[in-house]
Amino acid sequence: MAGPTAMRLSSVLALLQPALPLILGLSLGCSLSLLRVSWIQGEGEDPCVVAVGEPGGPQNLDSGTQLDQSDEDFKPRIVPYYRDPNKPYKKVLRTRYIQTELGSRERLLVAVLTSRATLSTLAVAVNRTVAHHFPRLLYFTGQRGARTPAGMQVVSHGDERPAWLMSETLRHLHTHFGADYDWFFVMQDDTYVQAPRLAALAGHLSINQDLYLGRTEEFIGAGEQARYCHGGFGYLLSRSLLLRLWPHLDGCRGDILSARPDEWLGRCLIDSLGIGCVSQHQGQQYRSFELAKNRDPEKEGSSAFLSAFAVHPVSEGTLMYRLHKRFSALELERTYSEIEQLQAQIRNLTVLTPEGEAGLSWPIGLPAPFTPHSRFEVLGWDYFTEQHTFSCADGAPKCPLQGASRADVGDAVETALEQLNRRYQPRLRFQKQRLLNGYRRFDPARGMEYTLDLLLEAVTQRGHRRSLARRVSLLRPLSRVEILPMPYVTEATRVQLVLPLLVAEAAAAPAFLEAFAAGVLEPREHALLTLLLVYGPREGGRGAPDPFLGVKAAAAELERRYPGTRLAWLAVRAEAPSQVRLLDVVSKKHPVDTLFFLATVWTRPGPEVLNRCRMNAISGWQAFFPVHFQEFSPALAPQRSPQGPPGAGPDPPSPPGAEPARGAPVGGRFDRQASAEGCFYNADYLAARARLAGELAGQEEEEALEGLEVMDVFLRFSGLHLFRAVEPGLVQKFSVRDCSPRLSEELYHRCRLSTLEGLGARAQLAVALFEQEQANST
Repeated sequence: MAGPTAMRLSSVLALLQPALPLILGLSLGCSLSLLRVSWIQGEGEDPCVVAVGEPGGPQNLDSGTQLDQSDEDFKPRIVPYYRDPNKPYKKVLRTRYIQTELGSRERLLVAVLTSRATLSTLAVAVNRTVAHHFPRLLYFTGQRGARTPAGMQVVSHGDERPAWLMSETLRHLHTHFGADYDWFFVMQDDTYVQAPRLAALAGHLSINQDLYLGRTEEFIGAGEQARYCHGGFGYLLSRSLLLRLWPHLDGCRGDILSARPDEWLGRCLIDSLGIGCVSQHQGQQYRSFELAKNRDPEKEGSSAFLSAFAVHPVSEGTLMYRLHKRFSALELERTYSEIEQLQAQIRNLTVLTPEGEAGLSWPIGLPAPFTPHSRFEVLGWDYFTEQHTFSCADGAPKCPLQGASRADVGDAVETALEQLNRRYQPRLRFQKQRLLNGYRRFDPARGMEYTLDLLLEAVTQRGHRRSLARRVSLLRPLSRVEILPMPYVTEATRVQLVLPLLVAEAAAAPAFLEAFAAGVLEPREHALLTLLLVYGPREGGRGAPDPFLGVKAAAAELERRYPGTRLAWLAVRAEAPSQVRLLDVVSKKHPVDTLFFLATVWTRPGPEVLNRCRMNAISGWQAFFPVHFQEFSPALAPQRSPQGPPGAGPDPPSPPGAEPARGAPVGGRFDRQASAEGCFYNADYLAARARLAGELAGQEEEEALEGLEVMDVFLRFSGLHLFRAVEPGLVQKFSVRDCSPRLSEELYHRCRLSTLEGLGARAQLAVALFEQEQANST
């Protein structure tokens, strides 16, 4: 009997063997959970149990009262908002930046002590070498009414006594920046600071400790524990230490006499707080180097110099620049060495990846080139030579290579020649003869790519020369992304829409007014509308019918439907209306701080469009001219109903003027030729208009106004940024638009090109031509 039983047991174990880990895990988990419950619900009184009362508030329990945790359910309770109607309502003030609301602080502020004699020399040298590395750099001087160099923030205290200047500097830092920065670095203007190392040091230190860090010096006749930080090499003060020191500044200034500000500060900290200077904290060592007189920085190679945070003394500005050049070269060599090490590691690890060496992109460590998923995503190459480029902004086939583009191409050619010589010297030395062909494209994932065909002259070590052509590929990678400083704007600005209306456009004006009511008046947007009615020389006179009578009636109807709404209109008479001249009339009727939205009768404004107008038009900085989306002709691109069955034919044609079905697919394009819509401030327009009048006078100005639009005025006669971007919220229905023959040649060409390109896509036009030829042939 033992034999069959053993066989059955072995077969059962064989069946359960795959599930044994699961069974053991469940058993162990249940045992541990039961054990944990027994620990938590132990017998006797639990001092950690908290009594929870009714919604009216917590109840006071006697010392002998016990509340078992199992008898009380901890459930979330919703407390409704209640505002006392007897108290005045106070609007919650939101901060301008989210970091202010969260209480975030900047890491480091640098204070430089300077004087009357060195403000325009050494202080300027300090500013040029390290200012771009720190969030805030301040200069403190005792000179009253000091002349501030350009780009520097100087604080004048009016007294050059060392202790008094140091005391007022610390008081100023505490009052104005004590809540905004974690660390304060105080230095003299005869000190060179290696800014990246100092910023890294501040980033590795804890901010919740009282720290006085620098190069330690002993007081004369004092003990070893009484040390101060030498001011020539700079020192770090933590925010918490500055807050504790502030109440003792007045007492230290009256009790401590010292000719050195750094020694005075050290005595004040020791006497009042018992804190002395340290040169090492949390494993971070503050390293400094004392530069000997008439010593050449290029010849310094000691470890103390190479690893120093600060170098002192610096006697003149040229020595400051030489030190900066030396340390910048060392930092660049270290960066190149780290790049080579990382590339070697990537090359070694690539072999272990599924793709192997085939997955190694060039250059090593940078993203691979963008792979298009359709023909619409293919990145095109721009062809250029040393004199011309064949990809012009105005659509011309060829234009001169000049400005920043010419400098960019020259830098790429010089870099290619330098890399070839570095690779093949001393066996070969290359000299450029000319650039045969050049190609470049911008890859948003990598940067600017170049392919150059160079005609070179190769010189051997024996002096033999030979011309040869070589193709090289280069990449200018994208560097660290930086935030550009932009003026602050708000979405609460009122927008003044301006609609110029010609007599030929009067029939389309009621549709614009209905769209204005639905997109602006219904959601109660902070926007107004001014209608500029342009009459011809013989229109709207005595006895003649008013062509804008229907427009005025539609505006009055909107004012009746929306109480409190005021639709202003101005009437002008012009034989050849120019957009600039029409805006001159409106500009004089509004204040200089008015935000204009120049619209057309086919514009359909909405809340999103108005908000982007407010955010992208910045007074004194930027003007915004959106690119609207133009729908194709329904005759060439018929609308299809989204509810139609698959394979069904086209829908029957809609009656003229009918709106397409909601959700129907609409074909179109962004009309880059049109520039009649724009957002800008009245003050910026007046400044550009005054500059135009100053540069062009008399008959020349009259002729120029006929061939300019408002965007051209900003482009040619304004120093503002001109922002031109596609605006998906501006969708215009197709309509046959006539181009006035009185326009200038350029404006007439742009108008005709916009109309023709808005008929349909190339495929649709090709089908229409094919069908027309087939009909004519039969």
